[in-house]
Amino acid sequence: MSVLFVALILLILIVLSSLVSVNQATIAVTTIFGKYQRILRPGLNWKVPLFEVIYKRISIQNRSVELEFQAVTIDQANVYFKSMLLYAVQNDTEETIKKVAFKFISDRDLMQALVRTIEGSIRAFVATKKQSEILGQRKEIVEYVKDQIDHTLAEWGYHLQDLQINDITFDKAIMDSMSKVVASNNLKAAAENEGQALLITKTKAAEAEGNAIKISAEAEKEAARLTGQGVALFRQEVAKGMSQAADQMKQSNLDTNVILFSMWTEAIKNFAEVSKGNVIFLDGSIEGMEKSMQQIMGMLKIKDNKEK
Repeated sequence: MSVLFVALILLILIVLSSLVSVNQATIAVTTIFGKYQRILRPGLNWKVPLFEVIYKRISIQNRSVELEFQAVTIDQANVYFKSMLLYAVQNDTEETIKKVAFKFISDRDLMQALVRTIEGSIRAFVATKKQSEILGQRKEIVEYVKDQIDHTLAEWGYHLQDLQINDITFDKAIMDSMSKVVASNNLKAAAENEGQALLITKTKAAEAEGNAIKISAEAEKEAARLTGQGVALFRQEVAKGMSQAADQMKQSNLDTNVILFSMWTEAIKNFAEVSKGNVIFLDGSIEGMEKSMQQIMGMLKIKDNKEK
């Protein structure tokens, strides 16, 4: 009875030991006497009791690691990188899982090889560039690294999903010199912008002044033209009025010299009223008046002869 009980207990233990539970997103690798046997997928699995053992459990989830390392440019400048590496098992096929399980002794060895490979690729890229070019080539660095190590990672059963370069710094002396260069370039750009603004302002002011002079000249020209027209019309009306007056006086058998005498007296009156301190000497005697009348008549005759 006791023997049967012991046998039953042993049978139960053997059955329980043959059941294996594998977590989600995990693949289990089994061996028999140290030799690869098969993979077990997530869920409840059955294995050969006593002989088949779980060699390694492999997660197929994404993994990340932070990297900090130094590189040297072609012009001997030290560059310090801080980056984040995101990688995962390439797929869950049996061949890939065998690579992941048996390529490295432990995850520590895998991590060391992966980090050193990526650091070496970035150092090789940086060694061909000048320090002034590095800051603007984050994307080029990532693409270069992926192109260089994708084949190597595939041989290990892994895939590089992303490489983010979070920070790129230089030695303090280089950072200070770069800041001075940026500051001087900003001052130069500001001076150029100020010069351009001043040039535009001066140009616009000159254009406005030129337009004002042009408009003023046009206005003066138009005013002179209108003044001339007004004077001409005034003279035409005066001549017309004097002609009509002369005709009426002839019809009345009156001497037309009265018109000249009237003009003479009006001129003298205007001199007296409008003059502002200027001294004008006029001969007011009868002889002087007669002489002036003769001169006016002579001027009119000369004008008539020229018109004929």
